[in-house]
Amino acid sequence: MADTSAYSVKMLVIEYKVQPKPHQVEAIDEAIRTAQFVGNKVLRYWMDNRGIGKVDLFRCNTALRKVFDLVKDLNYHACQTTVERVLGAITRFYENCQNQVKGKKGYPRFKKHSRSVEYKVSGWKLSDNKRQITFTDQKGIGKLKLIGSRDINYYQPEQIKRVRIIRQADGYYVQFSIKLDPRDTITPLTP
Repeated sequence: MADTSAYSVKMLVIEYKVQPKPHQVEAIDEAIRTAQFVGNKVLRYWMDNRGIGKVDLFRCNTALRKVFDLVKDLNYHACQTTVERVLGAITRFYENCQNQVKGKKGYPRFKKHSRSVEYKVSGWKLSDNKRQITFTDQKGIGKLKLIGSRDINYYQPEQIKRVRIIRQADGYYVQFSIKLDPRDTITPLTP
């Protein structure tokens, strides 16, 4: 049996610009605000109930879905990803305290200006030619045309582990995180 512990997971990020219609811009912004809302609520729950664990944070997410319709409209995996981000911030804080890092320890803070929402393997679907993506949750984002020179056709749909919509100063982007075989080498493209 081969020892695979020496291999690390390699992820490749491919980014496309999208030009959403005005109603899609509103839907994307609503999805981003909802993810921010979930993250802030879960963080507040952790602050009010010290000593709780990962399972309790995910249960808080489930409770939020039952209480708030705006959270229910966002894909469940997008909410889980937001909880994972909060959990990562909490874990880093505890590690910094345990390792006695000098200075500020990075206490988790509330988000005021989120710019992205991230989906796992559901809540989106690529078209057959892989030039359009459709977001299938209840936020109403719909179909977006992917604009860019990178070709995602080289990768299998099963390799795409995360899809993120990002609002930047010059517009909106969709990023695909693709899991690669750890034994493959990646050579950067030179312009």
